[in-house]
Amino acid sequence: MENDKFKNIRAKLNKTQKEIAQLLGVSTKAIHSYEQGWRKIPHHVERQLLFLLSRTILDNNKSSDKCWDIQKCPEKKLKKCPAWEFNAGDLCWFINGTKCNGEAHNSWEDKMEECRACKVFNNFFEAEKGI
Repeated sequence: MENDKFKNIRAKLNKTQKEIAQLLGVSTKAIHSYEQGWRKIPHHVERQLLFLLSRTILDNNKSSDKCWDIQKCPEKKLKKCPAWEFNAGDLCWFINGTKCNGEAHNSWEDKMEECRACKVFNNFFEAEKGI
């Protein structure tokens, strides 16, 4: 995640650097460093930030279709999918081990590269351009 995207999400969440640091379990200095582009944003921080944003979107009464309906996944594929197993079709991008293209990803970075090109992720975050 790039620093400007991080700043935009923090602003959408209406949180100060101190407040977002507490929510993400990092220091205020780390938040400042992420936003200035001095430090790379760790994957666990990106993941938590997107999770918080997703809950805000749902709280604003955004309906969310399940990923397996959007992707028209066959039953055989569903039985191996952790998003389906845990009934988290709106959080498939958040859950490691999903097999959208047949195999689980080796890293969060690889997963998010695929998710950012996926219509499920883009439909969910449609109002949040550039995430």
